[in-house]
Amino acid sequence: MIRIAIFADIHGKILLPFKLTDYYQKMSHKKVDAIFQCGDLGAFPKLENLDKATLRHQKYDRNELGFHDDFVQENKEIKNFLQQLDLDMICVRGNHEDHEYLDELENASDAPLFPIDIYNRVWICKSGYLQTFCKGEECLTFTGIGRIGDLKNRKDKRFVQEYEKRQINKLIKKHSYLDLLISHDKDDSSQRGYGMPELRKITDSICIPYHFYGHTGEDFNQQVSPNGITNHIKIKELEFDSSGSLPYGCMIILEKEMEHLNLEIVDQKIILPFTKEHWKYL
Repeated sequence: MIRIAIFADIHGKILLPFKLTDYYQKMSHKKVDAIFQCGDLGAFPKLENLDKATLRHQKYDRNELGFHDDFVQENKEIKNFLQQLDLDMICVRGNHEDHEYLDELENASDAPLFPIDIYNRVWICKSGYLQTFCKGEECLTFTGIGRIGDLKNRKDKRFVQEYEKRQINKLIKKHSYLDLLISHDKDDSSQRGYGMPELRKITDSICIPYHFYGHTGEDFNQQVSPNGITNHIKIKELEFDSSGSLPYGCMIILEKEMEHLNLEIVDQKIILPFTKEHWKYL
């Protein structure tokens, strides 16, 4: 069996998915094999490169700068915790990242995913590549699509790039089945005039049972695609509400065993101890 914990929109709280997964393992007695993350990590190693939204939010919440604070220079306590946990977090880019920094690392790597932190525990998927995660004889096949779509054809690095679109087309030509798709944006099937057309193109061309995404601010929800196959799962942003608590649907577990996929929405009894003021101490 392969068991994956899935999150979205952590906005600098890089350590939080690791801590939640560690606690889930202890409480459920179920071993997790990897963490998947659906963009907006808040990967800003240099404060001078913060985007406007992150610059605004960090005035009220230092957690927005968690990548800079905890994952650029080694912290022995964090290093020891991550070594003992022994899990990697596999991510896609969101729109709130230092894309110049990520581009430099991506261009230097020949692999379909690459590490971005001092501990080599946070990895970014190159958009549109086949990714395979194996444990024993069981393998999970997936692809990651980073950034967001734009119907106005703007070219800045928040938006899906032309080279990524070309890679997505190559993926579609080569593959007929993937277990899942992780992305930051949703597809463009909504009538509201936003989303990423490339995501709909993928799920209309490749048989994909599960698509996980964040970005939109909507509550957790599940919808079956018009193709009748893909379950689109909106994961709630990993953000504390006005009471300092994390919301329902912010942590999902996906299991694969003997080609069967099973979804678990993590119980709030596991989530609620992690409050805005105390999560770092758990």
